[in-house]
Amino acid sequence: MLEAGWRSGSLNTAAHAAALGRPLGAVPGPVTSPASAGCHRLIREFDAVCVTSAEEMAELAPAGRDRARTEGDQAGTGGSNDAAAPDRIRVLDALSRRSPRSIEDIAARSGLSLAATQAQLGLLGMEDAVVERERGWVRVS
Repeated sequence: MLEAGWRSGSLNTAAHAAALGRPLGAVPGPVTSPASAGCHRLIREFDAVCVTSAEEMAELAPAGRDRARTEGDQAGTGGSNDAAAPDRIRVLDALSRRSPRSIEDIAARSGLSLAATQAQLGLLGMEDAVVERERGWVRVS
């Protein structure tokens, strides 16, 4: 999102995308600008990625994420090429770094069953990619 007021149709659409576990990106603007309030709200409340270039925005698209992962694998940075990789990504995309989420919420956001979500959270927990807190699961930075 490039510009949006505190309440806007774009923000409503972005909230629906977040509920479906889709990645969100927002370009920050001046904190004094009403046209930037929605972007700042997305970053703060919906865990949107702060985007500052076209390349960063492209990384949010599924093809960009796949390309970045492939380049990382070729560079020896690791990564998973097994059949569970899409489910792993869906669970990670459904998590927040700030707001703990229940397994039911994560399953709904990722579109996975409760059992598949629990399995992925267990695997991600062993990799220290997620942590369970008192009120739910969060993604580790």
